[in-house]
Order: sequence, then structure tokens, then C-alpha cells
Amino acid sequence: MAADPLIRLRGVAKTYGQGATAFQALKGVDLEIAKGDFVAVMGPSGSGKSTTMNILGCLDVPSTGEFLFRGVHVEHLDRDERALLRRKYLGFVFQGFNLLARTTALENVELPLLYRGDPARERRATALAALDKVGLKPWWDHTPAELSGGQQQRVAIARAIVTNPDVLLADEPTGNLDSERSIEIMQLLTDLNRTSGITVLMVTHEPDMAAFANTIVHFKDGLVERIERRH
Repeated sequence: MAADPLIRLRGVAKTYGQGATAFQALKGVDLEIAKGDFVAVMGPSGSGKSTTMNILGCLDVPSTGEFLFRGVHVEHLDRDERALLRRKYLGFVFQGFNLLARTTALENVELPLLYRGDPARERRATALAALDKVGLKPWWDHTPAELSGGQQQRVAIARAIVTNPDVLLADEPTGNLDSERSIEIMQLLTDLNRTSGITVLMVTHEPDMAAFANTIVHFKDGLVERIERRH
């Protein structure tokens, strides 16, 4: 018997605004994501992919429909419960890195552990291990200004995985990088997916970056247009 999917969307719709100015960003999305999959989400601007990722990241809620995460109906959770779910199960990587400029790589990676209330010694050891996973342990004391774009994104990925999340949500993670650094980051995400079993959900406009994924979900006009299984 097949295992239940980690994530399941059923008839998810999202409308912004009311009346004549209402805009329906999602029109009834059905999607299942298996634990341990590497999923690329693609589609033109306005196709609904970013809205879907915001819902999957518990940053937004559906107007109608069901969102199940590990069997829990997320659409029934309140803001605080969604924040707890985010903190415990999700990691985020952004196009712009979003690192604190005046703090070291280690301090940036420690941040989610600080919010969680972990003791200082434990935070440091866990953060160093995460930096080691992304190949940046020797650079632990460098600030973002002392790191290349690719290294900054590696720090951002270390920060995203330091809490050992179930899911890593990456929004255009190679958007600010040249092609060589982009491939390095994609190889790192692939390796984390395979060795740590972390489920990766990535928005990208670039077909050559999407090609690293096992599954490609194509959005169009607020719906899933098609799903491509690659591996």
C-alpha cells in the first residue's frame, strides 16, 4: 500500500479582494507531494505558483479547499498554530539570500535556533554542523560581505536546514547567481534531498534548474496544468 502523501491540496482556491475587484489567484488546485520528493514548480507570472508556495509555506491560507500536511488540516489552524508548524517542519531559502549583514555566517545560521530557545553551546554545534553540510564550515566567522553570492546562498541553505525540517521551500534559489554557481547550488539541494531525505519544493523560471528535480509541476491560469515525473 502506498504511503499517504506528505502534502495534499484538494480543490484549493485563493481569491484576493472582494466584489468587482476580486482576483482569483488559484481556481481549484489538486496536488500531492510525497515525502522525500524533489519538486520544481514552474509557470508564467500570474499562474498561481507563488500563491501555492505561500500556502504550502503556511504564510497564507486557502479561501476554500483543503491543505493537509502530515495528515493535519492546515486550513483549520490559527495563525499561531501555523507559525509553530512553520518553525518545526519548514525551512525557507530565498532568491535574495536574506542574511543579516553585520553578523557572521555562524550567527546567521544560529538564528532559527535562537528563536527556538536552544542553549548557546548547542546552537553553535548544530549551526557548525549545518555549515559543514553545505561545505562552508571554514568560513563560519565571515560576514556576508566577505562571501561570494554562491557562498551566501549556501549560508542561507544551512540556516534553512539547521532545524532539521521535513520540507525545504526554495523560491528562485539560483535567481541571483551565475550559471556555474547555480549548478553548484542545485547539486547541493539534490544532495541534501538524497542524503537527508528532506523534501524540496522549489519555484524556478529556469528549465535547466528544474531538470534537477524528480517532479515538475507546471502551473497555468491558477491551476496545475500538468505534472512531469522525471525519475
